[in-house]
Amino acid sequence: MTAPAQKAPEKKVYIRTYGCQMNVYDSSRMADALAPLGYGTTENPEDADMVILNTCHIREKAAEKVFSDLGRLRPLKGEKDLIIAVAGCVAQAEGAEIMTRAPFVDIVVGPQAYHRLPQMIGEVKAKRVGAEHRKLIDTEFPVESKFDLLPAPRQEGPAAFLSVQEGCDKFCTFCVVPYTRGAEYSRPVAAILNEARGLVAGGAREITLLGQNVNAYHGTAADGGTLGLGALVRELAKIEGLARIRYMTSHPRDMDASLIEAHRDVPQMMPFLHLPVQAGSDRILKAMNRGHTRADYLRIVETLRKHRPDLALSSDFIVGFPGETDADFQDTLALATEVNYAQCFTFKYSARPGTPASTMDDQVPEDVKSERLTILQDLIARQQRAFNAASVGCTFDVLLTGTGRNPGQLVGKSPYLQAVHVMADPSLIGQIVPVHITTLETNSLGGTLEDARLPGAGLKQEPQVARR
Repeated sequence: MTAPAQKAPEKKVYIRTYGCQMNVYDSSRMADALAPLGYGTTENPEDADMVILNTCHIREKAAEKVFSDLGRLRPLKGEKDLIIAVAGCVAQAEGAEIMTRAPFVDIVVGPQAYHRLPQMIGEVKAKRVGAEHRKLIDTEFPVESKFDLLPAPRQEGPAAFLSVQEGCDKFCTFCVVPYTRGAEYSRPVAAILNEARGLVAGGAREITLLGQNVNAYHGTAADGGTLGLGALVRELAKIEGLARIRYMTSHPRDMDASLIEAHRDVPQMMPFLHLPVQAGSDRILKAMNRGHTRADYLRIVETLRKHRPDLALSSDFIVGFPGETDADFQDTLALATEVNYAQCFTFKYSARPGTPASTMDDQVPEDVKSERLTILQDLIARQQRAFNAASVGCTFDVLLTGTGRNPGQLVGKSPYLQAVHVMADPSLIGQIVPVHITTLETNSLGGTLEDARLPGAGLKQEPQVARR
């Protein structure tokens, strides 16, 4: 007896995601929540019955981008019965302003309440207006966990995100996360393991554990005790078929011995860690309320590399924080030089309303910020290119994730998160294969299959097709 054919989605939802990997995960879970209502996803807002802008509030430009995109969506609203929703951190922080500046928006929902989207859509469909309209702004921090009320995630592809922790209690003076995501919350161990098993059963070979402060994880175990992230990683490593484990974003204050030792002991842990420092000056770190010193950070890096000599690091840096002097900035350059990163994310300080730093004296002029950012980015670019260049001649186990731009080309991820292009048969998508790195591209690596027995081994790149 054959299984009944799956019914095609009757409606389409377009979800635009801004910001971090947590938002990418949240967007996929919103799609999961809407699937029982008959919504399938689309990449084209013109084809959509519903549009969700899943927003980020970390940078000022990111917030303004939302209002710009809303302006472009407004004409669609007049053409058909379109539901427009704003979700995420801008929704949490500026829900009332969104409704004032863009009254055509139907739903504003914060990052802790998107499990309520189906109910809110029902209210919109019922055409409740006037006083009832305020019910369509949901930026509360509900008592119930959204994870307990969402359907199981649908896995597509060999790499997956899994949210294990949300919120932050650190209150860095520049950051809005404690106000938009709330206090630190860790999901129970059993719930994470169940979700991970489901992802692996759906084809995931690699899982990235997510959290605003992921290494602050302290989830409740079956025996009533508490597990930290290092212990959770060891439990996840027992899942058959899970070949790779990553996590982000971490905080130096929560890099405990158990987690560092997991980098040494757990083969599935990838040798690449994103460990934000933000600045290299103790004076600025204190003003940021980071809770660690320059020396603390360097000691952590030294210990990590002692336990895992092949570890590569990335980081976040903010230049132009209020009061930052030339000497402070030189400290940042010196720290970046000493650590020698594989890649980094660098930003000019952006004042966020409601954060302590936004009202500090000695705000740095924009032209000074821009000059410092350029200098730091040049340094990081040289480090990243040197790291990638050193990969040429090496053989990496590459997780092939999909097709490339050129005929016969596949793309995958090295253990260091580098994009790797290789000529290979599509049947290898989802597998981890040894690739000998032969070329350094602008933003990626090129290579050949190490094992001549693999399908597609020996295929040659078409010379007239530009490689990305």
